[in-house]
Amino acid sequence: MLAAAGVAAQPPRPVYLVIPFENASGEPRVHWLGEASAVLLTDNLAALGAAAIPRDDRLRAFTRLRVPPVAALSHATVIRLGEVVGAAYVVVGSHEVLADELIVRARSIRLDTGRISPELVERGPLSALLDIYGRIAWRLVPDSPVTAAQMEQTYPSLPAFEQYVKGLLAEAPETRRAFLSQALRLAPDFQRARLALWGVHHGEGEHRAALAVVGQIPADDRLGRRARFLAGVSMLHLGQHQAAFEAFSALNRESPDPALLNNLAVAQLRRAEAAYPGGRPVSYFGEAVTLDGSDPDLFFNLGYAYWLDRDPQGAIYWLREAVRRNPADDAAHYVLGVALQASGSAAEAAREKELARRLSSTYADWEVKQPGVNAAPRGLERIKLEIDVPAALRVDAAVVAAEQRDQRAVAAFHLERGRRFFEEGRNEEATADLRRTVFLAPYDSEAHLLLGRIYLRTGRQQDAVEALTIAAWSDPANADAKALLEQLR
Repeated sequence: MLAAAGVAAQPPRPVYLVIPFENASGEPRVHWLGEASAVLLTDNLAALGAAAIPRDDRLRAFTRLRVPPVAALSHATVIRLGEVVGAAYVVVGSHEVLADELIVRARSIRLDTGRISPELVERGPLSALLDIYGRIAWRLVPDSPVTAAQMEQTYPSLPAFEQYVKGLLAEAPETRRAFLSQALRLAPDFQRARLALWGVHHGEGEHRAALAVVGQIPADDRLGRRARFLAGVSMLHLGQHQAAFEAFSALNRESPDPALLNNLAVAQLRRAEAAYPGGRPVSYFGEAVTLDGSDPDLFFNLGYAYWLDRDPQGAIYWLREAVRRNPADDAAHYVLGVALQASGSAAEAAREKELARRLSSTYADWEVKQPGVNAAPRGLERIKLEIDVPAALRVDAAVVAAEQRDQRAVAAFHLERGRRFFEEGRNEEATADLRRTVFLAPYDSEAHLLLGRIYLRTGRQQDAVEALTIAAWSDPANADAKALLEQLR
C-alpha cells in the first residue's frame, strides 16, 4: 500500500545490540577494548543508518537481568539481553593484539531464527583502531545507503577515546573522574566525556559540579538536549525548582517526553508553595503516564502525588496500577497500604504494609519512628535520568492493553500456559506467561511460586527470593513457597 506521498511505506529498521567483545589475547593493557568495541560499533552502526541500542540502554538491560557487565556471556544470555531491549540482531566478537597488530572478529546473531552469521575479521595497526571498527560496521550492514563522507566521526582522537572508555569502566569515582578529565584535556570538545563526568559528580552528590560540567555543552550540540535535561536534574537536587521547571518545560515544548513530564511534576511537588504555579503535579504525572503506559515509576509517582494531594481514592487507583506492573515495588505497596487504611480498608491495608515490610526493612524502621501514625515518608518521588528512551525498553504494550479485558479470565489463561511450559522445562515461555499473569493478578500466589522456581533453575537467586516472598505473603497456606524461602535464607 502506498503512503499519501506515493512512496511505499518502509518497514521498521532492525535493531542491533552490540555486546562488549572478549579479550582473546588476555593482555591487561587492552582490557578497555572490550567496552570500546561495543561503543565504537554501536556508534558506527547508527552513523550508517542502522538502529543500534546505545550504551546506557544496554547497561539497563544488564542491570535488569543482573548480568555482570564485564563477564564473558553465553549465547543464551546474549539472546536474552537482546530480547529485553527489543533487538533483532546481537553482535558479539573478540579482539586480539599480537605485537602492535589488532585483530577484530565479529558475528551477528539473528534473534528470531537463532542464525549466526559467518565470522567477520578485520586487522591493522593498533593506532588504526577507529578505522578497523568502521570497516566491521560496514560489513555488518553492507546495504547501507550512507556514504563514507556522510558517516559521522564522533571521536576526536584515539588517546582521548581511550581515556574516555577507561573512565566509563573505572569503579572508583576518583579514578573515573581522573580518566574523563584527561579525555577532556586531550579533546576539549569531546562532549560525551562531559556527560559521563556529569554522571560521576551526580553519583557522588556533587550537584553543583555536575551542573557546571553540563553547562559547558552548547545547546546546539548534538548532545545539547540531553545536557539541558541533565542540567535540570542537577537543579532539582540543588533545590532550584523554578529553574528546573523552566528547563524541563522548554525541552518538553520542543519534543514531549514522559521523562520530562515526570520531572516537571517532581519540580512542582518539591516547591514550598501550595499553589503550584504552572500546574499541579498530578496533571504532569498523568500526562507522563499517557505517553508511556508501561513504566511502573510513572504510575507510582502519580499515585504518590495523589496521596500527598490528600486524595486517597486517586492514590489507591494509581498505586494498584503501579504494583500491577511491578509487584516487588515495596514503596508502592506501603503507600497503597497507607491510602487504603485512610479510606477504611483496614484488612487490605495491613496486607499491603506487611508485604512492603517483607520486601524492605525501610518501612519497619519508619513505623518505629512514627508509632501509631498512618503516614507515608516524604521524598519517595522518583526522578528520571534518561530522556528519549527507546520504546523497545518498555513493557510490552500488548500486556498493558490487557487491562481492558476480563483480567481474571485472561490471568487464568496465562497461568495455565505458564504452568504447562514450566512442567515441560520451557523456562523462557513459562516466564513470559507467568509475568503476564502477575501483571493482571499481582497477588496470584501460584504464579509467583512458579516464577520463583524458574529463577532458581536459571541461577537468579535474588529474583527468586522476591517472587517467593510475594507468593508466601499472598497465600499464607503456600507451604512450598515458605519452604523454598527458608532454604534460601
